[in-house]
Amino acid sequence: MAGGFALVVGPSGAGKDTLLRLARDALGGDPRFVFPRRLITRAPSAHEDNVALTEEAFTEGAAAGAFALHWRAHGLGYAIPGNAVELARAGRLVVCNVSRRIVEEARRTLPQVGVVAITAAPEVLARRLAARARPEDGDLRTRLDRVVPIAAECTIWNDRDPDSAAAVLVAHLRERAA
Repeated sequence: MAGGFALVVGPSGAGKDTLLRLARDALGGDPRFVFPRRLITRAPSAHEDNVALTEEAFTEGAAAGAFALHWRAHGLGYAIPGNAVELARAGRLVVCNVSRRIVEEARRTLPQVGVVAITAAPEVLARRLAARARPEDGDLRTRLDRVVPIAAECTIWNDRDPDSAAAVLVAHLRERAA
C-alpha cells in the first residue's frame, strides 16, 4: 500500500472539519485510511472533534518530539499524534487537518506528503466564521485576510453542498491510496 499523509488545508470557515467528518464516515471501514484527531490546547466543540491538551502537555510533547507535526496558531497549540508517522510508514494514508504554514515542514519531515486545499468564497467564509461565534477565533477580519499560498494536488471549493465537496475529497483519497 502507498501510505503517507494527505494534509487538508484551507482558510478558517472553509469547512475542512465538516468534509473530514464526512470522508471519515465514508471511509471508516477501509483500513487504508486513518483520520487522527488533532491535539489542541482547547476543549472540543460542535465544530471540531479534537483531543484537548494542556499548554504544559503541548510544550513538553513538542520538546520531546512526541508529535508528527505541531504548530501554534491563533494563540493555541495544535499537534498531530506521533503514531501517525508509523501508520503512514506502514502503508496507511493519514488524513489530517493542518495549518497551511506547516506544510513545507511536513514535506521535509514526513513520508509521502500530499496536500488537499479546501476553500470557499470570501462571503461564505465570513458567514461561517460569524455563525461559529467562538471567542477564541479572535478577530474574524484578520483570519479572513490571512492568505497563505499553497501548492495542492487537489483543490475543493466547498461553497454549497458539503456532501458533494466530500465526495470529491473521498474520490481523491481513494485514488491516492490505490
